[in-house]
Amino acid sequence: MAKTQIEDINRNIYDIKNKDEYDYKIEKGLTKEIIEELSKQKNDPDWMREFRLKALDVYNKLELPTWGPDLSELNMDEIATYVRPKTKMSNSWEDVPDDIKETFDKLGIPEAEKTSLAGVGAQYDSEVVYHSMKEDLIKQGVIYTDMETAVREYPEIVKEHFMKCVPVYDHKFVALHGAVWSGGSFVYVPKGVKVDIPLQSYFRLNSPESGQFEHTLIIVEEGASLHFIEGCSAPKYNKVNLHAGCVELYVKDNAYLRYSTIENWSKNMLNLNTKKAIVGKNAQVDWVSGSFGSRISMLYPMSILNGEGSKTEFTGISFAGKGQNLDNGFKVVHNAKNTSSVVNAKSISKDGGTCTYRSLVRINENAKNSKSVVSCESLMLDDISKSDTIPVNDIRTDEVEFSHEAKIGKISDKTIFYLMSRGLSEEDAKAMIVRGFAYPISKELPVEYAVEMNNLINLELEGAIG
Repeated sequence: MAKTQIEDINRNIYDIKNKDEYDYKIEKGLTKEIIEELSKQKNDPDWMREFRLKALDVYNKLELPTWGPDLSELNMDEIATYVRPKTKMSNSWEDVPDDIKETFDKLGIPEAEKTSLAGVGAQYDSEVVYHSMKEDLIKQGVIYTDMETAVREYPEIVKEHFMKCVPVYDHKFVALHGAVWSGGSFVYVPKGVKVDIPLQSYFRLNSPESGQFEHTLIIVEEGASLHFIEGCSAPKYNKVNLHAGCVELYVKDNAYLRYSTIENWSKNMLNLNTKKAIVGKNAQVDWVSGSFGSRISMLYPMSILNGEGSKTEFTGISFAGKGQNLDNGFKVVHNAKNTSSVVNAKSISKDGGTCTYRSLVRINENAKNSKSVVSCESLMLDDISKSDTIPVNDIRTDEVEFSHEAKIGKISDKTIFYLMSRGLSEEDAKAMIVRGFAYPISKELPVEYAVEMNNLINLELEGAIG
């Protein structure tokens, strides 16, 4: 039997490994027959089955990206696209199987729910296993459920929005997602409803040589507001796992959405996630993002500012260690007058890791009096790491304010010496500098996620993540 687990690393709680037990695991590969079987297992309505098959056809016609990290190690013939755990979804934590419950308990789910959240969803491999929401939100008409339930119970809303913000022809891995998606979250906030306490979904991949393809669809109606938090992690195996999720955000006129996420995949993961928001008149969407783990990441959240006076802010950090190539960034398109975007991206690389900031700012002809400010900073902790900034700024009108600033540097030996002269060890001095560099990001995160991010930084600096 081939060895599939790496036993000699210490990723703290994130490397919890349960026995690879499941109720059903689909055949590896990507064929029409496999997609039809997946659709049958999911009990899809006819329109969804047809959608999957069309997406598969698009996937087969599109080529792999010719830019960015090398994806040649990905072999879909070695990936199982659907794994159903040995449990049904429950709104009672006590009904979740003990091994799955123990995993989420150690990750802080649902402890966070008890202290600071209005609702929680927890996905294990390909299915949501736990979901709950506070009664007062239900009374206000807020819908928060898993995507499969949404397809069955709210078909008209789903049909109107599903993969319209992120069409399957966007790129090859969006088409893959459209064919094999499973699990994920559906949120609908009615007009004028303010959700003051965050909702949270957590995605956990346990099964080796598999993929996770959750779909998140959030609709915030006119004048409503929401903070949605997403977390994800996986243990490390010595064969490739794939994450190709999709996030679609619809922020209607005068609405507000903050979307916070920490992606903490293991270092055998290819993270090829796609996230996009469509923003209405005088509406705003804020992104707060932390990217840790994963061998390769290609992730570029996008805001499309369609409404006059709409706004977006992106605050993100990446941390790449040995063997990691994190190619992340942000895209924004200004399609209306008086729109604004602010981008604050930071990256840290060590032990030969590679961080790339890749961005697009497009201000179209009709987006007069718009403003955009882009700042990206990179910190390298040694002489063998790499950091690149690849911005594309496409400004199609003169009546705008636009600025772009990029800084790349190493930790100053003088600064380390100064801190050591005040009694700190070299390791503590470096950690203090890195945490200070990351502080503008962590202060924007909910408390429990800021703590998690600081813990991840500490693990990276100690070399404890393999």
